[in-house]
Amino acid sequence: MDTTSARPLDGRTALVTGAASGIGRACAEALAEAGARVYAVDLAAGPARELAERIGGTALVADLSDPEAVEALPDDADIVVNSAGLQHVAPVHEFPVDRFTLIQRVMVEAPFRILRRTLPHMYGQGWGRVINISSVHGLRASAFKSAYVTAKHALEGLSKTVALEGAPHGVTSNCINPAYVRTPLVEKQIAGQALAHGIREDEVVEQIMLDRTAVKRLIEPAEVAGVAVWLCSAHASYITGTSLAVDGGWTAH
Repeated sequence: MDTTSARPLDGRTALVTGAASGIGRACAEALAEAGARVYAVDLAAGPARELAERIGGTALVADLSDPEAVEALPDDADIVVNSAGLQHVAPVHEFPVDRFTLIQRVMVEAPFRILRRTLPHMYGQGWGRVINISSVHGLRASAFKSAYVTAKHALEGLSKTVALEGAPHGVTSNCINPAYVRTPLVEKQIAGQALAHGIREDEVVEQIMLDRTAVKRLIEPAEVAGVAVWLCSAHASYITGTSLAVDGGWTAH
């Protein structure tokens, strides 16, 4: 990899889940701009194909809750970005069991299956980058998000284990932990948050989403993607097994 060129990831292949929108889309775009060939994985066929055509990548339409679909994904990625996620807001005693299970399958089991298949390729070439899009909720809990908080904490553990196993093979594994990002996933939460907390929808961003941050704005997806590309650089080769809080000061409390 030529770390001095404008395209430092030329010759690398990246697999990005949740690539059709939000953080995943931004990561796919940024990695492609840095030179990587990108597998854009998403359940939304149209947006995934539009993205892949625009960035010169390959769209892979897959339901990450289906183990067979996950096992059919390519195993030759040098960079894996586990970004796909979903949310459901409800108290634990009212939380739908099937929804809890679905969130674990997409956000924990699918990353495990993807890494189980791609790590041998990374080990074989002596280089790999695993980037798990966690959340501030991988470090802190919030009420009414039991499935999401559980999944992100589990992803943190998986990431650290891969870091320890991958280090002798030139593979790093890290989590990026943003606070609320301006994505469709966050926008869809507003009504549920308003209902759960008994406030108006227009009060949710200010009173719930930005309440614990020092920087009073939502994060842009491109800001998270910039961290992901940096983690693939030579400057970040000694960083592994950590969680990078891009949270506007949330965890400083």
